[in-house]
Amino acid sequence: MIARLHAAWRKAAQTANLAIGVPDYDTYVAHQRDRHPDQPVMSYAEFFRDRQDARYGRGTSRCC
Repeated sequence: MIARLHAAWRKAAQTANLAIGVPDYDTYVAHQRDRHPDQPVMSYAEFFRDRQDARYGRGTSRCC
């Protein structure tokens, strides 16, 4: 019962994060290791910054 609640909580948190634009680091790591084993895996801080840059731009100001 506890395991099912924990899994449901993780899924709800993942869904909420994706809804507000925060991708899941664990999913990224699994994907990198499975599909791109020859490439390095970014740290969480690098991953977070990369996703922010991809969403909001790399220091460029956008208006309208």
